[in-house]
Amino acid sequence: MRARITAVAAHLPERTVTSAEVEARVAAESATADGGYRPHPTIVERMTGIRTRHVMRDDEQASDLAVAAARDVLAQRGLQAGGVDLLVFGSASQDLIEPATAHIVAAKLGAACPVFDVKNACNSFLNGLQTADALIRTGQHERVLVCTGESPSRAIRWKVRDRAQFADAFAGYTLSDGGAAMLVEAAPDGGIFYRDFAAVSSAWRIGTLPAGGSMHPRDPDFTYFSGDGRRLRDAFVANGPEIFTTALEKNGLTWDDFAVIAVHQVTLPYLEVLRSTLGIPPERLVVTLPGHGNVASASLPLQIATALAGGRCGPGDRVALIGLAGGVSLGVMFAEL
Repeated sequence: MRARITAVAAHLPERTVTSAEVEARVAAESATADGGYRPHPTIVERMTGIRTRHVMRDDEQASDLAVAAARDVLAQRGLQAGGVDLLVFGSASQDLIEPATAHIVAAKLGAACPVFDVKNACNSFLNGLQTADALIRTGQHERVLVCTGESPSRAIRWKVRDRAQFADAFAGYTLSDGGAAMLVEAAPDGGIFYRDFAAVSSAWRIGTLPAGGSMHPRDPDFTYFSGDGRRLRDAFVANGPEIFTTALEKNGLTWDDFAVIAVHQVTLPYLEVLRSTLGIPPERLVVTLPGHGNVASASLPLQIATALAGGRCGPGDRVALIGLAGGVSLGVMFAEL
């Protein structure tokens, strides 16, 4: 038995914020009597290629974004929530530390199946898909709803002391809120046919959101994303190519054999570095970053949903999912839709 992706959806909040507005807010909140720190005009868009990103309403939660996308995939298949026998919430975000946000998603959907969370930074959704694949192939479940709701806008540092703190917080200015979902069902053929994952855990300090755990349970200063984008990029480049090239070799495929190649997108310059390093034809990519920002774990399903909506892929086509996440984690998955 194979695990087949039968429906894909993404949900993006209506409100958008431009990179110029990001810079203006940093300047406004960092102002002091003697001037304070002001980002160089256009620096965010020039460094990242991001024009706009999505921001959820104050009364929305990560679970709401997941629920909206989940309802879409269920509707695509003509199903009610009761038709799902497992729900996996795979996200870097969460509504609260306990219980698992998957319970909140299930309650809002009206689902009564087993649920759990999978968390691995921006690879959370891909690892959720990996889990669904394994559980279906081993006969434990037949229809799994994998969903994510990302709310990183709640963890952006707007008030900075100086250029050094702005640089430390800079990765946060790429982030965007969004939800996504995939329905994965047992099928006799097609579906997910390759998956592989790797980690370089010695690099975990490069990008962190420290608050809420035993290290920093209550200190508000640790509730903001902190990271070194250049070191994170270098870690991916140094450790990433082999897992992806090996995937092609083991399957006797080239990138031209895929209708779409979804790559986690952080900035346009880094996307180009990865694309050229791996030799991915640019026409196989679905570049969502300029208009939607870095939607964390929702990035890969957003790209597949965008490609499906645009007619770039469909039933029977091969798609590749390339995951990159803080930690550092890497993942690759090949599937036939």
